[in-house]
Amino acid sequence: MGEMMVLSFEQPLALFALLIIVPICYFYRLYWQKRKAAALKFSTLSVIKAAKAKNSMLRAHLPFIILLLTLVSLIIAIANPMIPMKRAKEGVNVVIAIDDSGSMQATDYKPTRLDAAKRAAETLIRSLKPKDNVGIVVFETGATTACYLTPFKDKAIEKLRAIEPRTGRTAIGDGLALAIDMASSIPNRRKVVILLSDGVNNAGVVTPEEAVKFARAESVQVYTVGLGSEKPVVIGYDWLGNPEYAKLDEDTLKMIAAETGGSYFKSVNERTLDDIYARIGKNIKREWENTSIKDWFIAAGLILIITNLYIIYGKYRVVV
Repeated sequence: MGEMMVLSFEQPLALFALLIIVPICYFYRLYWQKRKAAALKFSTLSVIKAAKAKNSMLRAHLPFIILLLTLVSLIIAIANPMIPMKRAKEGVNVVIAIDDSGSMQATDYKPTRLDAAKRAAETLIRSLKPKDNVGIVVFETGATTACYLTPFKDKAIEKLRAIEPRTGRTAIGDGLALAIDMASSIPNRRKVVILLSDGVNNAGVVTPEEAVKFARAESVQVYTVGLGSEKPVVIGYDWLGNPEYAKLDEDTLKMIAAETGGSYFKSVNERTLDDIYARIGKNIKREWENTSIKDWFIAAGLILIITNLYIIYGKYRVVV
């Protein structure tokens, strides 16, 4: 439903200036009474009736009413009224953290898990808003930056396509920590990290739990995506010739998402992976911020002034 449209003021004390309307109305009333008395003294009754017929009371007082409305508009503008609006001006910082460990070369996703992940990440990047920033982090035994935060989506996609497969282990904590740091590098924006992994955290210097604390301290929301197949996938063999299988630590990925206000998604093939990334792109929440609307009241004041000048001096002017 969105946030309730609540009017607030950056300088609320300026509204006390509206009290000046009371003495203005008082002195205007005195002025009108004296003028009426003067008209009775120096004019005949027929002249007064003719004047009333020519200019109704509303038209006679219309310039003063418009003047008051102009004054009210300008005082409200000085108080700087604000309403909550979607934060479209600043955009969102989105960092994609991609597992680039040896297991990502498995071919259960075509042509490989890494290629499928890159293609799905490209779908996500293309779904972002023009003023959103996107960055890319890759992690295996450690974590490195593939693309710094940028509003230029084509540049990010170029860097994404250039990511090469590696053979290291899986440092989820390091990858997440670097992604959080990147997402926080441009302030005053909503910060989102999307972390994709198919393995278990078995390398690096930062634990997933430490990275989660970092994310919460920086108010970074983390979506996690787990790559896995319905059947066990062989990724190699040990020195005895025994098969080694890809292992997905869903519990850790679920914990990361839950602790940071994000969501966890399980992908079982390249099609579901594409769907997940498309859904995340559409569901990234836009923050609300208080946006000044004082220009509306300044514009209203200028329109009222022009209207008043036309009423007083125009074709259908009011003779006061």
